[in-house]
Amino acid sequence: MSAIALIVLGIYSLALVYITIYCVMQFNLLYFYKKGHRMNTAELMPAEENQVWEAAHAARFEAAARGGAPKVISGQAVAVAEGEEAPFVTIQLPIYNEMYVIERLIDAVCAFDYPRDRFEVHIVDDSTDETVEIVRKKVEHDRQLGYQIEQIRREKRQGFKAGALKDAMPFAHGEFIAIFDADFVPRPDFLRQTIPHFQNDHVGVVQTRWEHINQDYSLLTQLQALQLNVHFTVEQVGRMNGDHLLQFNGTAGVWRRETIDDAGGWEADTLTEDLDLSIRAQLRGWKIFFLENIGSPAELPAEMNSFKSQQFRWMKGGAETARKMLPSVWNSDLSFNHKIFATLHLLSSSIFMVVFIAGISSVPLLFVLGELYEMGFSKHFFAYFLAGLLSIISIYYVANIQSPANQEKQLDKAVMKFILRFPLFLSLSMGLALHNTVAVIQGFIGKKSAFVRTPKFNIQTGKDSFVKRQYLSKKITWTTIGEGLLSLYFLAAVVGGLYIQNTTFIFFHLMLAFGYGGIFVYSVRHLNMK
Repeated sequence: MSAIALIVLGIYSLALVYITIYCVMQFNLLYFYKKGHRMNTAELMPAEENQVWEAAHAARFEAAARGGAPKVISGQAVAVAEGEEAPFVTIQLPIYNEMYVIERLIDAVCAFDYPRDRFEVHIVDDSTDETVEIVRKKVEHDRQLGYQIEQIRREKRQGFKAGALKDAMPFAHGEFIAIFDADFVPRPDFLRQTIPHFQNDHVGVVQTRWEHINQDYSLLTQLQALQLNVHFTVEQVGRMNGDHLLQFNGTAGVWRRETIDDAGGWEADTLTEDLDLSIRAQLRGWKIFFLENIGSPAELPAEMNSFKSQQFRWMKGGAETARKMLPSVWNSDLSFNHKIFATLHLLSSSIFMVVFIAGISSVPLLFVLGELYEMGFSKHFFAYFLAGLLSIISIYYVANIQSPANQEKQLDKAVMKFILRFPLFLSLSMGLALHNTVAVIQGFIGKKSAFVRTPKFNIQTGKDSFVKRQYLSKKITWTTIGEGLLSLYFLAAVVGGLYIQNTTFIFFHLMLAFGYGGIFVYSVRHLNMK
């Protein structure tokens, strides 16, 4: 029995060590975020030159709209050739069956405050439903208004989003390529805010921060926002400040076309083509510049099965990209420190697999703790791993309370919401462990699957509903059944712990039971049962 107890303790402890290391490394990104020495275009060029460039671009855009160009900008002598035009931009909108939101997206990009003759809109449409006709009519209407807009259809939908972007490149005339998914509603000044940063020749990508149109729609959207706010503040800015590898997030960003070509173009061998191309581009020497202060509003998945399909794609794609790109990272001329951070970045989806192992192994460990204590095992051993929990709490607090992008006027109210939501977020994250573990394992072993896109329903306020909409999942999956069984497993562990009068894991098991149970209930409730 003692051998079994030691094996269970070893498995659980190794999982805790991995989780703690991951959390502490994330805390290092928080350090760079708080340090405030951002590697921005002002560091890549003299500050005065950067300010003049942005002012020059703003004036050039206005002049282009009037048919002229200024010779003097903001009182400083800046030579701008007479008739010089703003850079030409191709806006690509890769879509697949988006009848509820595609008109909203097209209207947003056509409203860009940018010379109309200096950008084109390409709807890369792989749809198989009513979306095709909706787009056709919209394109015809907007073209009559003077917009350069096209609907690009493929005979065969191969390579999913990556394939669509690759096949659309020969039609693009832009020096820069802006990309938006169907759930985004970019603001009119998007191009004005992003294009000037390409004056630095090393910048290959400019990525903006995601904002959330429907953040307060439900508890599910609130908890998603809590997590995404971390990535789009602490993680992205922290990596940029530390000169680590960043990532283009698939949408709400702009590529220099030369960068795409130089990095080898879009490839469809992973489900996260954005992360894949980002790593390849940066290994070629290009920089990704992240704009924390520029937000691009988007719709969060409002129902559980859509959210889970998004998570599955991100987790599996992350594992596939790690498998593909880690050898290149370690064979590159990056410093050892940067290779370590790049490795943790690419392996970040594996944290769910480790959380799953920790949860499962904690139950048998509960019932052998008494024997371990008799063998001399310290009751305070697990306290050492609180460093990881404290690190994560700090990161989420800064991202959601202190970051300029997410600050609320009433600090006390914001702090109270954080205190209430953060434990629920941890439960939700742990409850996703089975679902995401399956995705990660499939990614690492190379099992291929289709790109399952996240349905959008034009959900913005509490009055909107996704009930009886098309695109909802219609059948329960075996992982959902497994989540229900795991909820019962951890509830039994709570009862068992009370029975043997050992409450060491009671809060952990309660959170796991709540997380798995909540995901199971909402996955079933949100099925299209009509």
